[in-house]
Amino acid sequence: MIQVQDVSMRFKMSNDKITSIKELVTQTLRGKVQYNEFWALHDVNFEVKKGEVIGIIGRNGAGKSTILKIISGIMKPTTGNVVRYGNIVPMLELGSGFDYDLTGRENIFLNGAILGYSKEFLYEKYDEILAFSELGDFIHMPIRNYSSGMLMRLAFSIATVVNPEILIVDEILSVGDENFQEKSHARMLELMSGGTTVLFVSHSLKQIREMCNRVVWLDGGTVRMFGDVETVCDAYKL
Repeated sequence: MIQVQDVSMRFKMSNDKITSIKELVTQTLRGKVQYNEFWALHDVNFEVKKGEVIGIIGRNGAGKSTILKIISGIMKPTTGNVVRYGNIVPMLELGSGFDYDLTGRENIFLNGAILGYSKEFLYEKYDEILAFSELGDFIHMPIRNYSSGMLMRLAFSIATVVNPEILIVDEILSVGDENFQEKSHARMLELMSGGTTVLFVSHSLKQIREMCNRVVWLDGGTVRMFGDVETVCDAYKL
């Protein structure tokens, strides 16, 4: 379903203490801005088979979120290539793809359209999405008034009720109250048993061991290890 082929990602970091966009533009036009290169990923390779649940682990700054954004198509790698087969639903940053001035109901149709689903399909799924989110009458409120937990419940409900072929999840199961975390966990297991391919970033080795088939360990932007869950997680703990 996914082939990550020699992917590297470079970012340019300004050396100068620039405090405004105006100053940045002015200094850039004068040719006075100096940059350091930062390579977030180096020659990353792995492939994901249909129906697999791949865990991605690593310390902060290891490149986990960057590789998910590249696989999702949000970022283009500096070098290398990603081949995808099937529609991808990324759950990377809380509230991405939402308009904060619109209500929860309106955002169901906006976010669903961004994910490629028709209005007719979303009308059919609306009651199911609302019921899973447990938002009740808050669905008619602008989401700028939502708590982070409410926003997560809405995002998760939209993403998972539509049964994506590939689901990409970045730590989202750690947000929200305990009851909804358990409900989300059960829904993830249901999707996995139904053949959805999942890439899952988590700092919880317990979740990784419980939910994943194989694990990618990123360390300093490179693949330190890729293999079965127990072998990789045991090595990571050492």
